[in-house]
Amino acid sequence: MSDIKSILSIAKRTLEIESKAVANLIGLLDDQFAHAVQCILESDGRVIVSGIGKSAIVASKIVATLNSTGTPAIFMHAADAIHGDLGTIQQNDVVILLSQSGNTPEIKALLPLIKVGNHKLIGITGNMDSALAKQADFVLNTFVEKEACPNNLAPTTSTSAQMSMGDAIAICLLELKGFSSSDFAKYHPGGALGKKLYLRVADIVVNNQKPQVDVNTKVKDVIVEISEKMLGVTAVMDKGKLVGIVTDGDVRRMLSKYDNISGLTARDIMTSNPKTIDVDTLAIKALKLLQEKSISQLLAFDGDTYAGVVHIHNLINEGIL
Repeated sequence: MSDIKSILSIAKRTLEIESKAVANLIGLLDDQFAHAVQCILESDGRVIVSGIGKSAIVASKIVATLNSTGTPAIFMHAADAIHGDLGTIQQNDVVILLSQSGNTPEIKALLPLIKVGNHKLIGITGNMDSALAKQADFVLNTFVEKEACPNNLAPTTSTSAQMSMGDAIAICLLELKGFSSSDFAKYHPGGALGKKLYLRVADIVVNNQKPQVDVNTKVKDVIVEISEKMLGVTAVMDKGKLVGIVTDGDVRRMLSKYDNISGLTARDIMTSNPKTIDVDTLAIKALKLLQEKSISQLLAFDGDTYAGVVHIHNLINEGIL
């Protein structure tokens, strides 16, 4: 069995090598990068990202990041491009080619075909003397001293550098376009991420019952209301206005305080000035408020109208937490 310390040592060494390589990219950034971003920003077309081998996998990830941050992009495998998929590139599209060496046969074969179409070409390479670097309109240097692989063969550090450069491009475009969280939500409607960006309190309370009692309601009936509505709480109203809240905790405290509860009403055991939230508030903000106040429920309002209860279990079930 392998020694635990040895395993951790290898892992740490790998991360140190890769983190240093990525940090080194900062010093390699120059006007070429800025011009490349401006070229994409000013283009009426899409971004076509291509590569071969591991670079092709990185290219696919860059495409996914661009698409999710508001820049239309398409992946084109370099090998497939020279065997019929070159038609993927349309007028006004900007092409990004990834190749650590910049001299792979597929990349070298693809270069003149892209130039014939008068498409702007952005090269991402670790070899500034390569064919890709010499023929690209803009060259982004992703030079790394060595791969994390002890044999300096398996693409590891170099692909991390390519990935990071792609992220830098995407985030520059995102900020320059003023791409907001609401825009982001349009591209991520599914899953927990999407819900954090678009799910509102109104979307939750509509599925819950709406517990409420009058301020003069007998305690027994208050308990029944809390039990039947299954939210562990009820709003306390006085002439249509919220005056308090009764929770399971309030009921327990009452039982420990009073021997005879027959004459008690909601007014006697309620908590005044309960925490409320507007139905248009994002559910993620409701969660933050619940956590800050160390409570389990919030009373939701649509203007001055009581709309219902949002419970922390609702947020858990929605995958927000």
